[in-house]
Amino acid sequence: MSASADTLSNADILERICGLIRPLNKKNVALAPETTFADDLDLDSLTVMDLVAAIEDEFDIILPLNLLPDLETIQQVADTVEKILQGR
Repeated sequence: MSASADTLSNADILERICGLIRPLNKKNVALAPETTFADDLDLDSLTVMDLVAAIEDEFDIILPLNLLPDLETIQQVADTVEKILQGR
């Protein structure tokens, strides 16, 4: 991590999450804040869990499993990561 995780802007978080998604983006969908994991990227549950683990490692956080069903877009994940980082 180059910048302290606590000082990352939402845009920085979004870009880093997109970087983690790119290798999983088998359909080469354009990644945007409103891109959905299920409908647009067609990620299966195992791939989503791999992505969750990568996000947790990247930002040194834990994403509560009870939140995952509500996180449908890249922006929703970025917003959740930002809230967790701010709550430290």
